Amino acid sequence: MNRTYRRVVAVMGGSICTPHQAEMARAVGRLLAERGAVVICGGMTGVMEAVADGARSAGGLTIGILPGASAQESPPNPHIEVALFTGLREGRNYLIASACEGAIAIGGGYGTLSEIALALRMGKPIVLVDTWEFHLRGETIEVPTATTAEEAVETLWQMMEGRR
Repeated sequence: MNRTYRRVVAVMGGSICTPHQAEMARAVGRLLAERGAVVICGGMTGVMEAVADGARSAGGLTIGILPGASAQESPPNPHIEVALFTGLREGRNYLIASACEGAIAIGGGYGTLSEIALALRMGKPIVLVDTWEFHLRGETIEVPTATTAEEAVETLWQMMEGRR
C-alpha cells in the first residue's frame, strides 16, 4: 500500500498527571512529531497538554477531540492546533480510539481506561506507559508496555508497520 497520508497517533492520559508522566508525554509528543505523525488527544490539561506541547515544539500537528460543544465548555490547551468540539462528553473517547492508527496511554484514570479498552476492542495497536494493568478471570491480558518515551514510540511504530 502506498502511504500518501500522515499517521495519526493518539496519546491517551489523564487531565491530572505526575511530573514524570508529563515529562514522558512531552517526550512522546516530540518523538511522534519528529517521525511525521499527527498527534491526537483529548485536548485538555495534564498528559494531553504535555503531549501537545512536545509535538508542537518539534513542529508537529496536534488535534484535540474535546468533550464540550464549544471553547467555553471545554477550553483546549494552548498547544492544540486543531480543536474539534464534539459535545459528546466521555463519548469523545470513542472518536479518539477510532480516529487513530495506534495509541500510547500514559497514566490516567477511568477515562483513559475507557480509551484503552476501546482501542483494544477495535484491534488498534497500543503501548502502555505507567498506566493500567489488565487481568481477566485470573489471566493477564498481554498489552505491550514501555518505560521510556523512545521505547513507547519505537514499539508502537513497529506494531503499526506490522499491520500494513
